[in-house]
Amino acid sequence: MTAYDPCRAPVPRSGEEACEKTREKARKKARRKKIVTGHRIYSAPVTNQPLEGTVVRLVRLTPDHAEALFPSASDPEVWRWMPRARPETVDQLREWLGEMTADPTRRCFAVQRRDDGTVIGSTSMYDLDLAESRTEIGATWFDRSCWGGPYNVESKLLLFTHAFEDLRLARLALRTDNLNVRSQQALTRLGLVHEGTLRSHMRRPDGSRRDSLYYSLLADEWPTVRETLRARITAKTTPLLA
Repeated sequence: MTAYDPCRAPVPRSGEEACEKTREKARKKARRKKIVTGHRIYSAPVTNQPLEGTVVRLVRLTPDHAEALFPSASDPEVWRWMPRARPETVDQLREWLGEMTADPTRRCFAVQRRDDGTVIGSTSMYDLDLAESRTEIGATWFDRSCWGGPYNVESKLLLFTHAFEDLRLARLALRTDNLNVRSQQALTRLGLVHEGTLRSHMRRPDGSRRDSLYYSLLADEWPTVRETLRARITAKTTPLLA
């Protein structure tokens, strides 16, 4: 016996409109639920609005950014600790950016310098699982000319703020090559906690095996880390304004 559906019964036009609105709400709710790589995530709306800082803005990454990003991505020193082979052509980079931006568990950003609009790097959230309230941060690189400045620090501030204050996540994590001591020291200075090491976790582009050191930040630790990031940005920005 078919269940009675009042929206299918003859009703005045105003009633039909009300039922259609009800169905549309249900369709929108259903669209927010996705099945991804065998596990369930709940998808928050993806905004096209940039994340604005004082020296950088994070804009939604697209394959069209390949040409602007290629000078930094093709620099062997910049790409030294990335877990995939360095792109040799703009087309190779464009293909990789296309793969990343098509992944629904990623939110990928190009980093623009605010004073002139130049694209100076990229950073991403990946393995974003809103049901479990967690994500990882990675695929981050910056043009070598921007190293040591406030750009990477403010990018972290914007991305962490998005994670904890917009998406209301409970945790985020970052991982780094066991040989990348510079990165490990930077993450420790920011106040992230070293959780442990995954031994022989990944293959480097040269074929050797790497251990991955995991660092994390929890929502209740975020206010302290936020102030640390703000202080570091101020310290690094002051010489630029002098």
